[in-house]
Amino acid sequence: MYCATLTSLCYFVIFQDEPECVKYFYKEKVPEWGASTPGAARLCQRFVNRYHFATLYDTNHRIAVYSAYQFQPSNGGGRESRWFVEPQLVNKSWQAEMKDGYWLGKDYPGVYLGEKQALNEDFTYSGFDRGHLNPNGHHAVPSRNATFTLTNVVPQNPKLNQNSWRIHESDLTNLFKAKCSKAFVLVGAVPSAENWIVKNNVKRVNIPDYLWNAYCCVDNNDKPTQSGAATARNTEDNKVEKLTLVQLGEFLQQFSDEPVGELFYNDCRA
Repeated sequence: MYCATLTSLCYFVIFQDEPECVKYFYKEKVPEWGASTPGAARLCQRFVNRYHFATLYDTNHRIAVYSAYQFQPSNGGGRESRWFVEPQLVNKSWQAEMKDGYWLGKDYPGVYLGEKQALNEDFTYSGFDRGHLNPNGHHAVPSRNATFTLTNVVPQNPKLNQNSWRIHESDLTNLFKAKCSKAFVLVGAVPSAENWIVKNNVKRVNIPDYLWNAYCCVDNNDKPTQSGAATARNTEDNKVEKLTLVQLGEFLQQFSDEPVGELFYNDCRA
């Protein structure tokens, strides 16, 4: 579902209509961070007639502000060769189930799909990886397949994507399996001022300056047990900096005139 207004109220209205999506936020609290992003679209990511995660998507920069999900141990499989797009970002009356961008384009040959979202061809020969925010390795099939939507990827430096950030995601997998009954996760990007993938002299997809993530672990009684965060410059520096949630809030505050607020209910405190 697409929403053109810029208030967090709009986000809650959408999740009232699609209540399955609130479960990806601890205690069903949606962060204030990013709510005032111009052109923000609130997506409840739907695949094979099920919801799998939530995304706050910046239709102007054509990258996500963040993706929100619950960790699942992977059961293998689910490595897609397809890349999906969100039909509801093309036309609000179209169904809110991700579709293979290639075949959606064939079905609507006179309709441009990329006005409000990135397309697969934007990344071709760009020099950047299609870097998952919500990583496919943090899910079982079919949620794993659902991460292959272009609203869930950003142009990521290949060295970072294939090395330090990949290792960080793997370390989180081990931590979540060992320490968490449930793990609620946010993964986002900080857009750059003027760094874009350009196609045919058109600025198509913003190349973010930073990636970040945050997690809140809870026990069987839904009580917080552990939290943490990390940031990485989207460069060949190939370094991930581990932070607390408080430190991440201070980091994100540099990029906004509005308070960051709580990323998780009660800052994931017991």
